[in-house]
Amino acid sequence: MSSALSLSASPTLIHKPQNISKHTPCPQTPLDFKVSKRKLLSSTVIGLGPNWVGLSAAQPTRAEPESPVASTSSRMSYSRFLQYLDEGVVKKVDLFENGTVAIAEIFNPTLGKIQRVKIQLPGLPQELLKKMKDKNVDFSAHPMDVNWGDAMLDLLGNLAFPLILLGSLLLRTSSRNSPGGPNLPFGLGRSKAKFQMEPNTGVTFDDVAGVDEAKQDFQEIVEFLKTPEKFSAVGAKIPKGVLLVGPPGTGKTLLAKAIAGEAGVPFFSLSGSEFIEMFVGVGASRVRDLFNKAKENSPCLIFIDEIDAVGRQRGTGIGGGNDEREQTLNQLLTEMDGFTGNTGVIVIAATNRPEILDAALLRPGRFDRQVSVGLPDIRGREDILKVHSNNKKLDKDVSLSVIAMRTPGFSGADLANLMNEAAILAGRRGKEKITMREIDDSIDRIVAGMEGTKMTDGKSKILVAYHEVGHAVCATLTPGHDPVQKVTLVPRGQARGLTWFIPGEDPTLISKMQLFARIVGGLGGRAAEEVIFGETEITTGAAGDLQQITQIARQMVTMYGMSEIGPWALTDPAVQSGDVVLRMLARNSMSEKLAEDIDQAVKQIIEKAYAIAKNHIRNNRDAIDKLVDVLLEKETLTGDEFRAILSEFTDISSIKIDRTSIREMIEA
Repeated sequence: MSSALSLSASPTLIHKPQNISKHTPCPQTPLDFKVSKRKLLSSTVIGLGPNWVGLSAAQPTRAEPESPVASTSSRMSYSRFLQYLDEGVVKKVDLFENGTVAIAEIFNPTLGKIQRVKIQLPGLPQELLKKMKDKNVDFSAHPMDVNWGDAMLDLLGNLAFPLILLGSLLLRTSSRNSPGGPNLPFGLGRSKAKFQMEPNTGVTFDDVAGVDEAKQDFQEIVEFLKTPEKFSAVGAKIPKGVLLVGPPGTGKTLLAKAIAGEAGVPFFSLSGSEFIEMFVGVGASRVRDLFNKAKENSPCLIFIDEIDAVGRQRGTGIGGGNDEREQTLNQLLTEMDGFTGNTGVIVIAATNRPEILDAALLRPGRFDRQVSVGLPDIRGREDILKVHSNNKKLDKDVSLSVIAMRTPGFSGADLANLMNEAAILAGRRGKEKITMREIDDSIDRIVAGMEGTKMTDGKSKILVAYHEVGHAVCATLTPGHDPVQKVTLVPRGQARGLTWFIPGEDPTLISKMQLFARIVGGLGGRAAEEVIFGETEITTGAAGDLQQITQIARQMVTMYGMSEIGPWALTDPAVQSGDVVLRMLARNSMSEKLAEDIDQAVKQIIEKAYAIAKNHIRNNRDAIDKLVDVLLEKETLTGDEFRAILSEFTDISSIKIDRTSIREMIEA
C-alpha cells in the first residue's frame, strides 16, 4: 500500500481497531475507504503546521508506519503556489474541474513532510504548464464527475426553443402545401365565418316589415339566384355586392337572415372585426380563405356585418393608422373585383357609418347597390308592431296605430323591445293580456327611464306641477304644435315631471311654424315659473328645456335658413356630424361678423318665443290654477282630460285657424 493517499483510492480494507495507548503518538494513516474526488476537493485543513485536522472516517483504521504525505489538503492562494513552484518544492499537481482547481503535493522542509494543498486556478494558462514542465513537476488532469440527470435537463432546456421554432415552421409548411389552405401556422389564417350549406335562419321576408324598398331589392337578388336565365336572357348580370346602410336597429342583419332563408344557397356569415388580429397578414389570409371556400360552393352568399371595422378609408390617419387593417382591405378589394374575379359569389355588407368607408370599396363592381335602411315611418312602425305582436296576447282596446303615432323615431329593434317590455310588465302585474296601460308605461320607461319615487306634497311638487302645466298650455295654445298626450308628476330618470305629446304627422318635413311652436312649448315651463313665482324663484328644472330649444333655434338659422340672415348653409357638415374626429379636423371658415349675426338671430327667435309663452301664462292664469289642482290630486292627466279642463276657460278649436298673429310675431 502506497504511503501517499492516491486519488483513485483502493478498495476498502476493514480491520479491527488497535489498542493504542494515549501516551503513544497517533500515526498518520491513509483512509481505509474509497473517497470521491468531489469530497477530496471539499476537505480542508486549518493551517499548514504540525497540528492539522484530518478527515474523520466512520470506518475503522489500522496502524501504519508514519507517511511522509498528509492525507488531506488545505487551501492556498495562487500567488503562494507560484512562489513554491519557483522554489522547486512542488512535487505533484492534479488538475480538476477543467483546470480551474489543483491539488498540489508540496514538501514542507520544517516538518520534513509532503503536504497536500488546494489551489483555485484562474483557468489553465500556458505559462503555468510551461513552468511545471521546467521544474519537472508531475502533473495530470482528471475528468469531472458528470450528473447525467442534470445534464439531460440542461440539454432539453437549451433545445426547447429551437424545437418549438422548428415545429411551427413544419406546421406552416404543411398548411401552405395543403390545397387552398392559408399560409399561417396554428390555423391563424383560417376564416372564422359560419357556414351553412342549407341555411335555416327561421326568418323570411314576411318577418321583415317597415323597409319595403330594401326588401324589394333583396327579392330581386333572390329571384336572380333562383331563376338566373330570366335575367341573363336580356344581358343582365347579378350584382356582386349589396351594402346595407342605416342607423342601428333598423333591420340590416334581419334582412340578411331573410335573404339567406329565402335564397336557399350556401351562406357565409361573419363580422368585420373577425378579420383583424394583432399579427400582420392574418386578416388578408382569412379573406383569401373565405373567398376560396365561397368559390368552391358558388353560387353562394357572404354576409359581413359591421364592415366599417375593416373597410375604413386608407391613408387618412383618422382614428390612427393600422397596417393590418389596410392589408386586409386591399385583399378584400382584390377578391371582390380583382384580376381573376369571383363569379357566383354575392357579398352583402352592413354598416351604420358609410361616410368612413374607403371609396374603392363603394364603387360599382364591388358594391353595385347601396340600400338605405332608415327609420320606419308611421305605416312602417305599425307593420313592425304587427310582426312583433303576433305571439303576444293583446287586449281589444290596444290600438297599434296609436302606438305607432306615439313612437316617432323608434327603430324596429326599439319597437320589438317595446312590445317585450309591455309583455313583461303585464306578467309582473298578473294580467292575462297586454293593455294600453302597460304599453304607455313601457314607452315612458324606454324614452325617459325607470319610474322613480313619487314626490311628497310641498313646494317642490307644486312648482313642478306649474312647470309641466306651463309646457302643456303653451304648446296647446300655439298653432302648429303636436297635441298633448298626457301630463304627469311621476318622476322618471332625471325628470321630476313629464309632458308627453303625440305627433300628428311623421316629422319628415317640419315647417318653420312647427319648429317655432316647439320652442314656445319648450319655454312654457320656465315662463310659468317666472310669471307665477317671480323671477327670483325660477329653478334649474328648465336646464334640459333650454338646451333643446337652443339647438332647434340654431338649426333654424344655420341649417334650414329660417332666419333673416338668409337661406345659407352656414356650418360645415363635418361639424354637424356625430364623429368627434371629423369635428376636430373640420376647418371653420366662418367670419367673426357672420358668427355674431348667427348668435343674434338665435337670440331673437328665442326671445320672441319666450314673450309668447309668458303671454299665454298671464292670459290663462285661472285655467292653469285649475289644471294644477287636478294634477296635484291625480298626479297624471291624460290629453283628453287636459283639453276638457282647458276648454272651460278658452276656445281651443279656434287656435289652429288663427295662424296670422303667430306668423307676424315670428317675422317681426
